[in-house]
Amino acid sequence: MNRRSFVKAGTLAYAGTVILPHSSKNVLSQPGTIKKAVKFGMIDEPISVLEKFKLLKELGFDGVEPNSPSDLDEKEVIEAIKETGLPVHGLVDSVHWKKTFGDPDPAIREEGRAGLEHALKQAKAFGASTVLLVPAVVNKQISYADAYTRSQAEIRKVLPLAEELQIKIALENVWNNFLLSPLEYAQYIDAFDSPWIGAYFDVGNIVNYGWPEHWIRTLGHRILKLDIKEFSRQKRDDEGLWKGFGVELGEGDCDWPAVRQALKDIGYSGWATAEIRGGDTARLKDIAMRMDRILDT
Repeated sequence: MNRRSFVKAGTLAYAGTVILPHSSKNVLSQPGTIKKAVKFGMIDEPISVLEKFKLLKELGFDGVEPNSPSDLDEKEVIEAIKETGLPVHGLVDSVHWKKTFGDPDPAIREEGRAGLEHALKQAKAFGASTVLLVPAVVNKQISYADAYTRSQAEIRKVLPLAEELQIKIALENVWNNFLLSPLEYAQYIDAFDSPWIGAYFDVGNIVNYGWPEHWIRTLGHRILKLDIKEFSRQKRDDEGLWKGFGVELGEGDCDWPAVRQALKDIGYSGWATAEIRGGDTARLKDIAMRMDRILDT
């Protein structure tokens, strides 16, 4: 797709039904309360993988989400899942930032694709349902249009494997200068016309430049899972952009009652994973309590 076609396609999509919010049930979720989890790397205790799984279960977490690839022993993880009953609900592609799907070098894109394929296969081995993917990065060297077309082309190559393995690719909104509105986020997902791709919606990432509840209603049924973090506009303004994340859950500018209502409005019931500073048992316990409070679980 050339630039003129790209702009034309985007204009037509925005003029169509993609801008309308959807309210159907999340296809991955079962009726019930939101399930809370943490990223595996947040567990800062000098204990074994099995003991970490046991700890999370004791603290009231419903699951965990590791990176892939990582230095975790696959057999250890599988045994920990079996022994504790605590699921690995998803995996995070840990290759996507360095080997981006928008890179002009085909070899780099191929490495990124291999990383995603590995994560999908490992997700199957762990009994997970998704792999989190940052689809592209826009910067001085990579234009928005090129990031869009290249990343879609690469992801399409992996969708047959996702379908074969029955693992969904969940695209996360991050500070990557890409998919900067909920309308475009929805358009990007819909362009694949596949049930094996959707949104991994990060609530806190939006607060810097928008309102999460607005995005949730627009993305609707496309939301597969949630990342949970907080953001303070005041700390951003006083101390610098990244300092905005330096606030505890429930103490920033995310309007959690409005977020909960928006999730209720779209019928969301599924995983919410904290992606914040982790720590020892006491810290993880505090995170669990804060997640219960803000999500009303």
